[in-house]
Amino acid sequence: MSYIDVLKQTQNVMTPGSSACQGCGGELILRRVMQIAGSNSVFAVPPGCMAGAGVDGWNFSNGCTAPIHITLLDNTAAFMSGVSEMYQRRGRTDVNIVAIAGDGATADCGFQSLSGAAERGTKMLYVCYDNEGYMNTGYQRSSTTSLGSSTSTTPAGDAINGKEQQQKYLPLIMAMHNIEYCATASPSNMADLVAKIQKGLDASKPGFAYLHVFSPCPIGWKFAPSMSIEVAKKAVASNMFPLWERENGKLTLSRNPAPITVEEFIRGIGKFKKLSSEELAAIQHMVDERYALLVRLAAE
Repeated sequence: MSYIDVLKQTQNVMTPGSSACQGCGGELILRRVMQIAGSNSVFAVPPGCMAGAGVDGWNFSNGCTAPIHITLLDNTAAFMSGVSEMYQRRGRTDVNIVAIAGDGATADCGFQSLSGAAERGTKMLYVCYDNEGYMNTGYQRSSTTSLGSSTSTTPAGDAINGKEQQQKYLPLIMAMHNIEYCATASPSNMADLVAKIQKGLDASKPGFAYLHVFSPCPIGWKFAPSMSIEVAKKAVASNMFPLWERENGKLTLSRNPAPITVEEFIRGIGKFKKLSSEELAAIQHMVDERYALLVRLAAE
C-alpha cells in the first residue's frame, strides 16, 4: 500500500487548523505521527512549539481527539514509561504509547529519562522533531544546533560568530542503546517518513523505538515559510541530515543521494548568514566524516 493510500485511509487525530507558524515542519510531523498512530493511542508532548500550537487548541478545547498529556520538559520518557507499564499490566497491549518532543526536551533536558527508557526497553515510540533549538521561547541554542548558527544565546557578532560547537548527533547515540528500532526521517521524504512511523509503532510493541525527524523552522532559521520542504530536501541531499534506519541490529541507509555541498544547503538560511569560511569547511568535514561512519556501519 502506498503512503498516499495510508494517509487516505486514516483520519487526522489533530483537529483542523493549528496556531503553528506558517511553514512549520514540526506541525506536519506531529500531524502525521498522530494520524498513523490513530485514536487508540496515548500521546505525550512536553512544553515547546507543538505543545502550544498543535495540542492545546483554543478556548480550553483540546486540539487532539485522543488522550494526550503535556509533560515536563525533562520527564517525557519517564512519564510515558509509567503509562506504558500501566497499560501492560492491564493487558491493553494494543494501545500505542507515543511521545513527540522537540530537540531541547530530547537531546538536552530530557536525555536522562530518554536514555533510561531506551536502556530498559520500555514499550513506546519516542519521536523527536529536531528544529535545532528552543524555538518556542525565542530560539536559544540546543545541543543539536549546527555550528555557526546565530541564535538568541549565540548571536553572531563581535564576541562570537554564532554557536561555537558542532551539533550532537543524537540518532546514532540512540541506536547504540540497541533498541528495537531507530531511524531518521524528513517531511521532505513523506513515503519514507510514513513507513518509518509504521515501523516504529510496530517495534514499540516488543520494546523501545526512536524516530528522529528533521524539522525546518522558518522563524528561527530565518527563511521564507514557502521554503520549508526545499530546505528539508537540501538537508537530506547534503548529508546534513542523512536518512537511515537500524533494526534487528543492522543499520541501513535509506537513501544514497548524489550529495550537494553544505554551502548549497545553507544558501538562503538566515541563521547561517555570517558563517565564516573556516566554519563552513568544519561543518563540511564533520558531515563527510559522519556519513562515512554511517556507510561503514551499514557495511557491517
